[in-house]
Amino acid sequence: MPVVPPLGPDQRARAWAELAEQSFEVLVVGGGVTGAGVALDAATRGLRTALVEARDFASGTSSRSSKLFHGGLRYLESFDFGLVREALHERDLSVTRLAPHLVKPVPFLYPLTHHWERPYVTAGLTLYDGLARIGALSTPLPPQKQLTRTGARKLFPALKPDALVGAVRYYDAQADDARHTLTVARTAAAYGATVLNSAEVVAFHHAGGRVTGVRVRDVETGREVDVKAEVVVNATGVWTDDIQTLVGGRGRFHVRASKGVHIVVPRDRINGETGLILRTEKSVLFVIPWGSHWIVGTTDTDWTLDKAHPAASRADIDYILEHVNKVLTTELTHDDITGVYAGLRPLLAGESELTSQLSREHAVARPMPGVIAVAGGKYTTYRPMAADAVDAVAVDVTRPVPPSVTDNIPLAGAEGYAAMRNSLDALAERWGIPHFRAEHLLNRYGSLTPEVLSLAADDPALLAPVPGAEEYLMVELVYGAAHEGAQHLDDLLARRTRISIETPHRGVESAEPVARAVAGVLGWDEQRITNEVESYRARVDAERRSQEAADDRAADAVRVAAPDTRAVAVGRALV
Repeated sequence: MPVVPPLGPDQRARAWAELAEQSFEVLVVGGGVTGAGVALDAATRGLRTALVEARDFASGTSSRSSKLFHGGLRYLESFDFGLVREALHERDLSVTRLAPHLVKPVPFLYPLTHHWERPYVTAGLTLYDGLARIGALSTPLPPQKQLTRTGARKLFPALKPDALVGAVRYYDAQADDARHTLTVARTAAAYGATVLNSAEVVAFHHAGGRVTGVRVRDVETGREVDVKAEVVVNATGVWTDDIQTLVGGRGRFHVRASKGVHIVVPRDRINGETGLILRTEKSVLFVIPWGSHWIVGTTDTDWTLDKAHPAASRADIDYILEHVNKVLTTELTHDDITGVYAGLRPLLAGESELTSQLSREHAVARPMPGVIAVAGGKYTTYRPMAADAVDAVAVDVTRPVPPSVTDNIPLAGAEGYAAMRNSLDALAERWGIPHFRAEHLLNRYGSLTPEVLSLAADDPALLAPVPGAEEYLMVELVYGAAHEGAQHLDDLLARRTRISIETPHRGVESAEPVARAVAGVLGWDEQRITNEVESYRARVDAERRSQEAADDRAADAVRVAAPDTRAVAVGRALV
């Protein structure tokens, strides 16, 4: 794999010069996992590629999912066998080849509430395992295992005895979605793509009935440049229709937003060794192990309000607590909650008014010459979505486009990961950190871990834990600013790390120490440090108050009143 370039201030300046001076074959709009995947796919096919994101990489849907790489067990009931098979293949591809440092197997229990369910659930999971084994790349994840009620409660003692008659254990996988998306974007940069966040498309240029480029505004400075491109790919998720309005003309499909809310609770609040999947009257509810925490969710409701900062209401949180408490011996309360986050699923609009019934298939369209739109799908299938989009690009590109090769392109940090894992003790000894710290870093950065730690060579104080968030080291935050494109404090606390949802103070206690640690990298003076800290605190306060609001409209009104670190025009103007 080529050298992974740092996404820091110097690279940012070069990237803006490249946008202004070069002509690109593919310009991708949207820095979520789909857009990052398109950029990687195009760059590895030899196309001159640029990626622009108005806010931060993964700042929308791609940092607010259930953090699972899974086949979508529930889609078997609607006979979406092709979708499930594709997702299972992508799950195993990431676990074994593309991102073994980021995507990890995780066991789940499927509790059975009636004896007659066992044959039905067993048949479904047998099919699930079988689809995963078709063309498997290596040893598949462990198969399902039948459990009695006693056996299930040994694995998950927190389950009420009367909540199940037995269970089936099966395996899926999980990843930190924001870190994975960022890694896809950095891998695209390693293969030559120009990658920028805080870069908002504000206009499209036309000539001869086709799109020939865009105008991009630097959200941080207000500077604007015109960018020439043979094809522009709209990979903006829930903003797909907004960007199409900016392009002009009618789109070939429409996207609806479905809000999914998750809560995060400390690991000791639930006594269990596996995840859980529970059926509700509307969808499914996951209880997912997440380091020293659990993630519990999700909801599935239509959302028509602010797309940049979807708000979780008290009703959302009460819904999650009500349903998970039906099966727990010790009920969770609002006081147990460490963090809450809400994300929007981009669903292709259909005939049904229920978002839970809309398709998770993806679609690719060419609404006019020079524009490709890709939307829908699910996080796990980002790579085939991207490949289909770049296949469609070939119509408008003036030279032959070779087939996709991303199924053989390990993400940054994957190559050498296994060897480094075997030398974990030596890595810990070299840097004078505990074994668990070295393992934590390796599972976030893979073989790039020495690059992260090297920032502490001249400043050993960076190997100290983050104040108020001791699971992370200060060097990780500095690395986020110097190598991972972070522009603001919330980029660091909400996406480069998960401090915003993993600490009771939601990052407030860490904000000023982190801001001061990265100030030298990002060129912040005292006033900028103060502004960043105050803005972050205001964000947390608004989120807390919105989560006490009774319904969506009340929660949205509270959340959008908080100051926004990025003054993005298009997302607000067209909502």
